[in-house]
Amino acid sequence: MSFSARLVWHLTYKRSLKSTAFLIFISVNKKTKDMKQGSIGVTTENIFPVIKKFLYSDHEIFLRELVANAVDATQKIKALADSGEFKGELGDLTIHIEADSDAKTLKIIDNGLGMTEEEVNKYINQIAFSSAGEFLEKYKDQLSSIIGHFGLGFYSAFMVSKKVEIDTLSWKEGAEAVSWTCEGNPEYEMGKGTRTTRGTTITLYLDDEETEFAQRGKVEQLLKKYCKFMPVAIAFGKKQEWKDGKYVDTDKDNIINDVEPLWAKNPKEIKEEDYLKFYNYLYPGSEEPLFYIHLNVDYPFHLTGILYFPKIKDRIDVHTDKIQLYCNQMFVTDSVKNIVPEFLTLLHGVIDSPDIPLNVSRSYLQSDANVKKISGYITKKVADRLEEIFKNDREQFEKKWDNLKLFIEYGMLTDEKFCERAMKFFLLKNCDGKFFPIEDYTKAIETLQKDKDGRLVYLYATDKTEQYRHIEAAKNKGYDVLLMDCPLDPHFVSLLENKLENSSFARVDSDIIDNLIRKEDREKPQLSDSETDELNIIFNKVMPEGSHYLVGADNLGENGEPVVITQSEFMRRYRDMASVGGGMNFYGELPETYNITVNMENPLIKKMLEEKQDCCGNELADLDARIAESEKAREEAEKANAQSSSDGDKEAGTTAETDATAETGTAAENVAELRDRRKDILEKFADGNTILHQVTGLALLSNGMLKGKALADFIRNSYEVVGKAFTK
Repeated sequence: MSFSARLVWHLTYKRSLKSTAFLIFISVNKKTKDMKQGSIGVTTENIFPVIKKFLYSDHEIFLRELVANAVDATQKIKALADSGEFKGELGDLTIHIEADSDAKTLKIIDNGLGMTEEEVNKYINQIAFSSAGEFLEKYKDQLSSIIGHFGLGFYSAFMVSKKVEIDTLSWKEGAEAVSWTCEGNPEYEMGKGTRTTRGTTITLYLDDEETEFAQRGKVEQLLKKYCKFMPVAIAFGKKQEWKDGKYVDTDKDNIINDVEPLWAKNPKEIKEEDYLKFYNYLYPGSEEPLFYIHLNVDYPFHLTGILYFPKIKDRIDVHTDKIQLYCNQMFVTDSVKNIVPEFLTLLHGVIDSPDIPLNVSRSYLQSDANVKKISGYITKKVADRLEEIFKNDREQFEKKWDNLKLFIEYGMLTDEKFCERAMKFFLLKNCDGKFFPIEDYTKAIETLQKDKDGRLVYLYATDKTEQYRHIEAAKNKGYDVLLMDCPLDPHFVSLLENKLENSSFARVDSDIIDNLIRKEDREKPQLSDSETDELNIIFNKVMPEGSHYLVGADNLGENGEPVVITQSEFMRRYRDMASVGGGMNFYGELPETYNITVNMENPLIKKMLEEKQDCCGNELADLDARIAESEKAREEAEKANAQSSSDGDKEAGTTAETDATAETGTAAENVAELRDRRKDILEKFADGNTILHQVTGLALLSNGMLKGKALADFIRNSYEVVGKAFTK
């Protein structure tokens, strides 16, 4: 039986005890006719505390290890029978697990290889020796069917037990049964056993705090977790049926595992419904997967498995612990982040490989040659499968695209090789629901959507409803608008900009349409500094607090909207990227900044400016004149101050300098006071101007920026405006 041969290695490597050498020996203290006593060969008395507390991070793993040893012993006797070395009857090879909650015991019983007294001494009493190594060397051609080389083992029983007993009978002719007992310390007893048939019985006498492992429910849970696909039948008690108001045992063994899981079968023999049935078995209650990939490779590494594409829509917080890793059908872990590329952890399914190094550091996994090959192979198989569906079943590919998109984008953003492959089958979807491969879409828009500098502009929306006006404005120009509503799209459009030459992506509401695809230089309104400042003060006064607004003027035609509120592509994109991570957190902390474009050709804007002129034009003109005079006085005072500073007479210069400084300060105070008065006048006008409130309110409403009190005020004012219009 393949009891843990590499325990010492595991302890020294895994727990960084590299400097500790465990010198193995057998110390026989005394011998009677039927019983031997001795010490397990270790040089430190602390070996058992280490085993009990630190061998595995999850101590429930002990059951997997003991069952794996039983499977290993069973596989070995089958190998001996196949080679002709064992000529007896194999008989029933089922492994039996027995739990007794009253006695607080757990038994693992197999009809496998068994051990002689010499082998018990060799493989149990000398912890550092492995039976698997010898056996594998002898039966190399049957390597794939033997779990023992996994290298973990028997002594994990002491993590939960105060005493462990072995009762074993070897397959060898003339062998006698052997009994071995140990109470969790280096001392053991060994004598004649009671077994009359080939195999081994291991009995665990559980610690008082570990008695849950004698409970039927707990044991069954662990067996289904770790052993449900082991290659030898495992029975835990009897099947039960409902009778007379309660469950009672039948005479049939309760087999808890499938010895021939789907991934170990020939793909040519498996039907579509078999794959779906297996998925439902692995993930009960889950939606049907999009499609699957059957992995099967023998060189340069061994790998089998089935991977499923789950339905993924608009959430990035998806589970990444749905791929189960097995070693020759023995469950190892459901964390494969260091074995497969990051984006492939979104897949579901099973990977089975004896060539993946286990229980070593993360950095070792990342640098291991086999792991890299396996990772690359899986990535290639995924890309092959996606491209196959794209080419051969385009209709189904498009139907499933909304679920596939996040997964594929994640892969393209994190894996360069996958990105190169995916550029061929990635689909762009427009706001009309039509799909295009990237190359085809580029050809479709390259005539109309090039700007004056020859750059191709890809327009996109993130919400067809909220951005409807802007989408329609683009369509009226003959442009096409993509729908990019995936959480990863802010990152993805930046990727595409790097991949596509002389191209850029612009959200359709990031500016007025004529600016997004500028065909020619347009003449802007010619405003003085004073007029520009007035617009800035007026519009900032009526905008919601908490954000920053940049006000500018443009000529958008008489029929153009009076006010357009946009947010620059750069700022919005990087804020969106910050919301899903990716090193852009700085932008997420910045205040929202919006561009306010005032259409100077719109009749309502013209009317509003006329009302401003009628209301406070003269007062503003007077203030502007006085500000100009004060600015001039300040400039003259600053010149005098500079002149006095260069005067040769120190005393006189100091006096003159003081006077000039005072005059400069007074002039500056006058300018500031006049500007404040000017601002007060403009803000008072803004507060009372109906047109200004309505056009800005409508612009805010169309952008979803009116909420709470601001929305309530706008609705009330709108009713008043309508009422006044009909009562005139």
